[in-house]
Order: sequence, then C-alpha cells, then structure tokens
Amino acid sequence: MEVIHCENVTKLQGKAKALDQLSFSIKENTITGLIGRNGAGKTTLLKILGGLWRETSGEVKVLSRRPFNSLYVSENSIYIDDAFHFPSHLNLKEILREGERFYPNWNRTLAERLFDYFEFHPKQTHANLSKGKRSTFNMIIGLASRCKVTLYDEPTAGMDRAVRKEMYRVLLKDYLEYPRTIIISSHYLEELEDLLEDVLLLDNGKKVLHLPMDELKEFAVGLTGRSEVLLQWLRGKTILHQQNAGPNELYAVVKKEDISLPEAQRLGMTISPVSSSDVCVYITDRGQGGIDRVFR
Repeated sequence: MEVIHCENVTKLQGKAKALDQLSFSIKENTITGLIGRNGAGKTTLLKILGGLWRETSGEVKVLSRRPFNSLYVSENSIYIDDAFHFPSHLNLKEILREGERFYPNWNRTLAERLFDYFEFHPKQTHANLSKGKRSTFNMIIGLASRCKVTLYDEPTAGMDRAVRKEMYRVLLKDYLEYPRTIIISSHYLEELEDLLEDVLLLDNGKKVLHLPMDELKEFAVGLTGRSEVLLQWLRGKTILHQQNAGPNELYAVVKKEDISLPEAQRLGMTISPVSSSDVCVYITDRGQGGIDRVFR
C-alpha cells in the first residue's frame, strides 16, 4: 500500500525551482533515507509532505489525502527538524503531556524512559537546551508519537556520535515493535545504512535514484589500472568518478551492471568496493573531477 505519492511535484521559491517535476512513491511501513547535497530539495519536500508548505504544482498524497492544511494528516504525521519549537511557557515534562493529548498512538512509557535515560530535567525549557539536547528531545517526541508517517529532517544535528548511534538503535527497535512509514533526511548515510530499507537521492530538486539500500550498496565498483587500458575499456560507459592513482594509473568508479568483473580482472585491473555514501557524492558531482577542478 502506498502511503506517500508524488506526481510531477514542483515547488517554486521565487524564480528558482526547489523541486522540479518530482515523482515517486513510498509504501507503507518502510524506512527511507532522503539523501542529497545542501540545496537539493530535501527540506522542501519534507515540509510539503508534512503539510507545512503548499506545492506549486503537481499532486501530493499522504495517507491518500493532500497534506496541506489537512487535520487528518497533521494528526497522523509528524515533522521533526532542528528548528522544532514549543511554547516557551511549557517545561519539558509538560510538553510530553501535551504530546500525549494530541497524538493518538503516543507511547508514554517510551517517552518517559528515554527522557530519563538521556538525563533531561523535568523543569527545563526547550529553548534553554543545547543544540544537541534539543535534537535529542525532538527525536524523543517523534518516536513517542508513533505517527503513521514520521518525517525526520536532519534529526541528529548537534548530537555527538555516541548519542546518534543510540538514537538510531532506539528508532530501529521501536520501528520493529511498531512499524510505520519513516523518512530520514541526513548527511550521515554511512551511519544509517543498516537502518534504511530504501534510499531516495535528490539533486537540484529532481529524483536521481530511488532504490533499495541493498541495491545501492552494489550499485558501483572502483577499478584501478593502467590509464590507457582502463579508459579504452570503459569507452562508451558512464564513469561516475575518476582520478589519478599514480604514474600512468587511473582509478575510476563505474556502475557495476555496465561491466564484466571477470574481464576487468583478466585485463589486470584491481577491483574495489565503493561505499553508498561515495556513490551518492559521485552521482551528484557538480563536474568531472569534483573539487580538484578548482586547483587546475
């Protein structure tokens, strides 16, 4: 069952297209990683799905309804980012009580145990928390709400690595106990690999890839060999990335399905894996050679 469906969605911000004819669907009870460089359109997309912003054109459906100004979508979805704010007159414990009043699937036990585990003080106010502690508290709200659709926009901003790992473990354990549709936008794809089922990669407001995480892990390989031999063999194929690997040697990253690995080995090339995070970087590279172009 499709929980989220976008068809030719465009969002204009001034004259610029934050989203450009974007089409994709996300099925029920999956965890999807929303990946892309800064300015790729991730936050814009999540705010549209959360009903906070209106699309300029195209069709958006969340839980079979248009999300903008939909009370049903608001009740059954939650959008969490590092700018998530609460009324200043409420302390943290009071915020948890209000969350229970609003979200029908609220898990009080989970909220209180995480609150204690991460050592929050009941009388603290949200505005006086450090950035990392605010992100931790916000993520607790997102988890405890147990909404049918949970949208996390860089939820671990400001957290140290140890806390990020703990929060990801909590998210996965709670998801297994209570499955729902979760989208996580993050710059830490390598930390999320074991959590994600699918990856949606955006660039300049357009969909570049939308595929299972397992397929992304096998999407590309690295080849190292003599420059003239490697370039001749790869003629006509898409090279995602290349760089010098030594005198007369070249390193190239190519789609795995485009080449024969046994033939590459016969030609004396060294084959190496390419991380999912690097694949996303190479695919959205602004130009051949990346930052090295600046120094040419």
